[in-house]
Amino acid sequence: MGIAGNLSSDQIQSFNSQGYLVLESFASPEDIGAMRARMDQLLHDFDCSSTASIFSTKNQQQSTDNYFYESVDKISFFFEEKAFGDDGSLKQPKELSINKVGHALHELDPVFRKLSYSEKVSSLLSSLGYKRPIPIQSMYIFKQPGIGGEVVPHQDNSFLYTEPQTCTGLWLALEDATVVNGCLWAIPGSQKNGLVRRFIRGEDGVTFDRPSPAYDPKDFVPIEVKAGSLIVIHGDLIHQSFENQSSKSRHAYSLHVVDTDGCKWAPDNWIRRKVAPEPIYVSQHDLKVDV
Repeated sequence: MGIAGNLSSDQIQSFNSQGYLVLESFASPEDIGAMRARMDQLLHDFDCSSTASIFSTKNQQQSTDNYFYESVDKISFFFEEKAFGDDGSLKQPKELSINKVGHALHELDPVFRKLSYSEKVSSLLSSLGYKRPIPIQSMYIFKQPGIGGEVVPHQDNSFLYTEPQTCTGLWLALEDATVVNGCLWAIPGSQKNGLVRRFIRGEDGVTFDRPSPAYDPKDFVPIEVKAGSLIVIHGDLIHQSFENQSSKSRHAYSLHVVDTDGCKWAPDNWIRRKVAPEPIYVSQHDLKVDV
C-alpha cells in the first residue's frame, strides 16, 4: 500500500477472497496518541449522572432508548452491561466503565474527523470502488479490562443497509488487539454467502427480521493486530469479538462507510438522519478532501 492509501491488486484480491484486509501501520503513533488523548478529555468532561444508557449486542432490542437513537448526530456515551452494581451505581470509575462512544465523532470532533476524512481513507475507498462515500457512523470502542462485553457474530450490512449493499467497516486498532484482550474474529470468505438478516427500526422499536443462524466456532479465525493497524471489513463478513477477561484494554476506532452514488439508504435502518454527513470526496475523479 502506498502512502496515500491506495490498495494493490493483490490486496484487493485478498479482500474480495477473505472479506477483510489488514493494513499495518495505517495510523501513526502521533495519530493514535492524539485520538486517545482526545477521548481521555471527552470522558473527563462527560457527566455520567446524565445517562445510564447501556450498549449490548445481545440485548440491544430491549435496551435501545431515545438516547441511543439520538446518538446518530451526537457524541454519546454507552456503558458496559457489567459496569453497574445491584444498587445501580458504577462499580469502578467511569473511564473503566464505558463500552463505547458514538456515533458522530467523525463529524463533530476535529481529531477524529481528521483521520476519517483523510487522504489515506479517501484513497482506500477509491481503491474499493466507492464513488461518493459518506461515513455513516463512528465509534470509539474501549473493550474494558475484565468487563469488556462480547460482540456476537454479525454483519455490518444488517445495521447499515443500502440498495445495493455498500457498507464497509474500517476498524483501527488504537492498542494491540490479541486473543487475550478481545480481538476481532471472522469467518474468512463468509461475505460471499450474502446478507443473513436485517436490523429494522419500526414503530415499536428495533428488531431483527429473522433469527441468527448458528455458526460453528471452528470456522472463525482471530485477527490479531498491532496498534495502528486498520482492518477493512466487508459489509457481509461474519465477525465477532469475545469478552475481555484480561487486565488490558483494547481501544479501537471504528468507522462505517456507505456509498451514495446510485445507492439508496434504507428508511427502516435504525439510523435516521435529516441531513446525511458530507461525502469524504465528491467522486473518485475529483479532488479528494483532506481535512
